[in-house]
Amino acid sequence: MTSIEPITLTGKFVTLEPLSQEHHHGLVDAARDGDLWKLWYTSVPTPEGMAAEIDRRLGLQSQGTMVPFATRSNTTGKLIGMTTYMNIDAETPRLEIGSTWNAASAHGTGTNPDSKLLLLRHAFETLGCPAVEFRTHWMNQQSREAIARLGAKQDGVLRNHSRSKDGALRDTVVFSILEHEWPAVRNGLEFRLAKYSA
Repeated sequence: MTSIEPITLTGKFVTLEPLSQEHHHGLVDAARDGDLWKLWYTSVPTPEGMAAEIDRRLGLQSQGTMVPFATRSNTTGKLIGMTTYMNIDAETPRLEIGSTWNAASAHGTGTNPDSKLLLLRHAFETLGCPAVEFRTHWMNQQSREAIARLGAKQDGVLRNHSRSKDGALRDTVVFSILEHEWPAVRNGLEFRLAKYSA
């Protein structure tokens, strides 16, 4: 495999659409739902910076290192956030699922596990990835717990790994799911999703 192409993935609660500037206004509204860009331990674009962030992600897509998605609620039809395949190594193939954020009102509604099920299923069952990675800020306890609930195992902590938007050094926690672990992870996600009504 030489590249990972943009694709639309549809689940029970969300549809992941190939990101474009046409998503701009809906994503601005989603980011305003909870003022998400104000959270210091995560990186959500400001309303004023949304167009530049879309351009940044599309630029990485053109370089072959990212496939970005806009996340749309199947219930309301509204955009609720963004997610990506990133740090793509197409030869292995291996990738990270990250740069994800969802509107505050979507938290706890099943949209995030549904999104992860779609991305993981495509990565393991279509793309043939032997491993899928997740990374998050050491201080982002909510994200760490969510990744662990998926069934991902913590590989380690990259200390003083990168700088946050305020310039502070951050420790990055690395998790992964291996292909032989995928059936159990898939069953766990499907069980969780069965608790939510569409």
